[in-house]
Amino acid sequence: MSATNRRHGAPDANAEAIALFAVLSLAALVLLFTWVPVHVSSWREGHEVPANPFTLVVGLVTGDVAWSSTATVAAVVLGVVVVVLAALSVAALVRLKRRRARVDSAAARMGRGREVAPTSRREVGRTAERLGVSGTPGLVVARGVAGGAEVWQDWESVSVDIWGPRAGKTSARAIPAIVEAPGAVVATSNKRDLCDATRGVREKHGRVWVFDPQGLVDEPVTWWWNPLGSVTNEVTAASLADVFAHAARRPGAKTDAYFDAAAVDLLANFLLAAAIGGKPITQVYLWITDPNSDEPAILLDDAGFTLPAAAVRGVVNAPDKQRAGVYGTAQQLVSFLTNAEATRWVTPQPGKPQFDPVAFATSSDTLYSLSKEGRGNAGPLVTALTVAVCEAAEHTAKSLPGGRLGTPMVAVLDEAANVCRWNELPNLYSHYGSRGICVLTFLQSWSQGVEVWGREGMRKLWSAATVKVYGGGVSEVEFLDELSRLIGETEFVDVSTSYNGRGGGRSTSRQRRRERILDVADLGALDRGRIVVFAAGARPLLGRTQPWWDSARAAEISASLRRHDPAKTTAERNYTAIEEL
Repeated sequence: MSATNRRHGAPDANAEAIALFAVLSLAALVLLFTWVPVHVSSWREGHEVPANPFTLVVGLVTGDVAWSSTATVAAVVLGVVVVVLAALSVAALVRLKRRRARVDSAAARMGRGREVAPTSRREVGRTAERLGVSGTPGLVVARGVAGGAEVWQDWESVSVDIWGPRAGKTSARAIPAIVEAPGAVVATSNKRDLCDATRGVREKHGRVWVFDPQGLVDEPVTWWWNPLGSVTNEVTAASLADVFAHAARRPGAKTDAYFDAAAVDLLANFLLAAAIGGKPITQVYLWITDPNSDEPAILLDDAGFTLPAAAVRGVVNAPDKQRAGVYGTAQQLVSFLTNAEATRWVTPQPGKPQFDPVAFATSSDTLYSLSKEGRGNAGPLVTALTVAVCEAAEHTAKSLPGGRLGTPMVAVLDEAANVCRWNELPNLYSHYGSRGICVLTFLQSWSQGVEVWGREGMRKLWSAATVKVYGGGVSEVEFLDELSRLIGETEFVDVSTSYNGRGGGRSTSRQRRRERILDVADLGALDRGRIVVFAAGARPLLGRTQPWWDSARAAEISASLRRHDPAKTTAERNYTAIEEL
């Protein structure tokens, strides 16, 4: 049993309290409906009556005080007033009860007031002032159920949100974070709703870049990005190869210790050869499908990369089965390059601008990077673009005062386990907060994160997050039990009463016991609209979500949704945009 399910007090004690309350209420009504009408009558008719209500009641009973017709009228009017007030009170209680969730009773035993001071607007504002960030002091996470104060995430924080499917994370967390961001925003998603709801708001601050290699929002190719732009040496080439390899592998897929490692090394060398040779990334796939080609090795030799060139020749000259295994594995890692529609976004497009991650990091632009699972999956490209932007922001921040971006960049990694399988994310998480890169990672379950980063990697990511949010809808007992333990316990006093049948005596005993504030069942059935927030330096608190339609930006977001409604034609969307100007 948890604190939310406990029935407080012993049954006998409750019955006695109810009976006492009923008697006192009845006595109060009798006094009210005698004292007020009689005094109104006294005031209208000019005769004196006792001021003491008990003396007045006795006088009415004995006949010493007269009950007039004026008193009757006053009693009727008073009765109407009491009935109206009672009806209004009942209506207010019903509305309050409808708004109140089953779990809300636990809020008083969780963090509130000074216990959650680090999440207050005041403290977050002080942090923003110290960092020199103007405008909004941070991102609103929720509103506390106990006390009603807003719960904030400051610009030094990174967060991990775990919400089950259809629990409301997009409307309550992702969309508000994007529209309130003061600087650049990069957002990943596997659905169009996040982009449609916010791009109309964000385009007022800067350019909107929509990376849509799978046509999720039917965005035309109006720009392109070169994934090889950051590849300048063996290290950067190996880093990009690791990103592609990790993002391309399906969670739980079996790997071969030799062939997978050798394939990643070969891919890294081919990426370096293409970068220094001025080739498009699609050339890498052509080299991988032609094991006899010596062009990569020649390009590497000519640029002075003799060891990578030797490594390529070593694989080319290996026994047939060994060579076929390495090349075949490498081909699987870059199979996403066979999607012609996707590669249009990452190969030169005449007359169209090239996306620059370095310039983006210090801008107020917005990048939406979209992909979905299934055939034609462009997840590796989405991941690589996200990594390129974050790494560019990190390198830029190092040269700025305080080693951080003057205006924070917000990265909303929605559906991170499906869209952005970034293998190094757990190792970089806490570091990014200190660089002014505010990352929000959204997962549907704990096990989803384990599939991508492994058990230890997921624990590292969770521990590095200075704000952790559980939004309900998860049924993993081990994870929920850990949350329950973090939320803590509360102390109760059990009161039991026994009666002596012979003497009629009564004895009462009290026993103290501790119970969890929220147990596994409570967390598994967490009401929609309620979240549990774990913030550094604060006790866990129960929050009420603040969906975008309850915010000051509701009209702007609604307008963005109307404008980008997929049911409209391009002409209709343009007409809607003109109307809203």
